[in-house]
Amino acid sequence: MKTLRIIAAAAILALGASAAHAEMKKVRIGTEGAYPPFNSVSTSGELVGFDIDIAKALCAKMKVECTFVAQDWDGIIPALLAKKFDAIVASMSITEERKQKVAFTVPYYSTPGNFIAPKDTKLTDLSPAGLKGKTIGTQSSTTASVYLEEKYKDSDIKLYPTQDEANADLANGRLDTILADKFVLYEWLEKTDAGKCCKFIGADIKDVNPEGTGIAVRKEDNELREALNKAIKEIVADGTYKKINEKYFPFNIY
Repeated sequence: MKTLRIIAAAAILALGASAAHAEMKKVRIGTEGAYPPFNSVSTSGELVGFDIDIAKALCAKMKVECTFVAQDWDGIIPALLAKKFDAIVASMSITEERKQKVAFTVPYYSTPGNFIAPKDTKLTDLSPAGLKGKTIGTQSSTTASVYLEEKYKDSDIKLYPTQDEANADLANGRLDTILADKFVLYEWLEKTDAGKCCKFIGADIKDVNPEGTGIAVRKEDNELREALNKAIKEIVADGTYKKINEKYFPFNIY
């Protein structure tokens, strides 16, 4: 009888492992589609960008079929928890608050924050006291917005659904400055006509994104998280990450 129980238990475990493996054949990736150069929608309606290329490379390493789902940023974690998709690859900074809701992989890149302003700006003191009464813009529900709301309480903080909308208001003279991820701001300043209005000011602010950027999954999906961790290490080791990095940036963001 004991032998039969052992055989039955082994069969159940095998079935469970087989089911888990089957589930890993397909992975749905959630992303924003409004955060170039990391994720955006092309003129043909296709999701493109650094995040998308990294996700495709990870899926290839894991030997799974991946599909992509565009989701507004403010609702992206609730959509993950509601099982609209299985992982978020959308330049999501790892924070203690987010770790209460989701689990993160190891970071797949790290970016500091930075201020930008019109080229004729007179701003030199970027401390909370120096920007008292000034209008600062950024995307809502980001580490930059949290940083500003905690430290720049005497400034007028304007939050936008997307970073592009904040950038447009800076170009149109409605903001004194913007704080956001440096690499996203670099893309706008260096590669768009609208960005020619403005420049970086001040030094990098590492406290805006101290833990780096990771891939978020539901807390119970540890198998997927570990598979992604393994794949991240593999694409770094074999040079795939470097090729994708060089496609978007003239410097290493890992």
